Amino acid sequence: MPFTALGLADPLLRAIADSGYATPSPIQSQAIPAVLGGHDVLATAQTGTGKTAGFTLPILHRLSQQTYSKNRPVRALILTPTRELAAQIGESVNKYGSHLHPRLKSLVVFGGVKINPQMMKLRGGVDILVATPGRLLDLVEQNAVKLNQVETLILDEADRMLDMGFIRDIRKVVALLPKKRQNLLFSATFSEDIRKLTTGLLVNPVKIEVAPRNTAAELVEQRAYLVNKTDKTALLSHLIQEHDWKQVLVFTSTKHGANRLTEKLNKIDIKAAAIHGNKSQGARTTALAGFKAGDIRVLVATDVAARGIDINLLPHVVNFELPRAAEDYVHRIGRTGRAGEEGQAISLVSHDEYNGLRQVEKLIGKEIKREQIAGFEPAAIAPPMPAKPARSPRPRRSSNPARKPNGNPGGSRNRNRSRAKIA
Repeated sequence: MPFTALGLADPLLRAIADSGYATPSPIQSQAIPAVLGGHDVLATAQTGTGKTAGFTLPILHRLSQQTYSKNRPVRALILTPTRELAAQIGESVNKYGSHLHPRLKSLVVFGGVKINPQMMKLRGGVDILVATPGRLLDLVEQNAVKLNQVETLILDEADRMLDMGFIRDIRKVVALLPKKRQNLLFSATFSEDIRKLTTGLLVNPVKIEVAPRNTAAELVEQRAYLVNKTDKTALLSHLIQEHDWKQVLVFTSTKHGANRLTEKLNKIDIKAAAIHGNKSQGARTTALAGFKAGDIRVLVATDVAARGIDINLLPHVVNFELPRAAEDYVHRIGRTGRAGEEGQAISLVSHDEYNGLRQVEKLIGKEIKREQIAGFEPAAIAPPMPAKPARSPRPRRSSNPARKPNGNPGGSRNRNRSRAKIA
């Protein structure tokens, strides 16, 4: 089915052609007609499926068919978890709306930068507002924006917004919107938290799922290199130089880890830059631009910061550390193997991560090939994924529980265990 069969306005079709597209992706062919029809949508789609165009194109079409009011109130509100994703969506809106006449006005707002310039731009009126939840509420408190005429609400990367603790902010925003509106929710996964969020938000939604949940990209070659934790940086350097990798996205679990790895790589003349929540927006934009241009060879990122990174034909993704949540592994490797191109996902797995590797394998339903590199052999070898976990017998309850030195059965509990800070 070509784009011309979806009912989009001619100016939008021209912009699509300018971008080099002729056939919609599965998410686009299902979402565009549903949005044009005014339905609520609940879509489960992985990164790289073209979901951004799946909602920006029909929103641009619907708004362009309406008459403009002088004050241009916000009619479409798009919420995203990160600055990078917000900027990417803003670029998509501008690109696909380039041939509309008159042009629709759009604005991207997020935290980490001065709020006054954003307030000034809002005074001129905006048809489409792309925002992170926190900054949007800041603007509402400053009376810089009103949301009482929003016709369509889009929650993009909803699962990540919940992971980042934005649920309260989302509910505050929803409370400011007209009750009668269209709601579109896009998520890479469909968790219990997402199900709860949709209750009362979506009305008889069109449900779209373009790929099996938690499925790793078929065109991505996945490997696990077993290595001692202390040798990971040396092994990463070896792989980059041995295979002459020109562009590598490397994931770490923490911001500090990202900074430390970046420093080590730069010291051995491998040009690297880090991107995470503690970096200023200018630094993040510069790092991403340099990586896309080929000036930076290695981009080191945390999971949160990587959301919204859109790089065509990215050949290599490396998990310097496995993610805490197995689902994030799927998001990470989804950065490569896009648009029918092959990609490679390498995980550097130390002994303390063997259980995490098995959790990933259980989630994706396949065993990841384990390998060792000469000169970097680990002290212990990870066992293969068991075909089926054995069920351990339930321990029998003792009628006379052993007492610990403090006199209490089972000993005292440490109620103040420290929790690792998540990047």
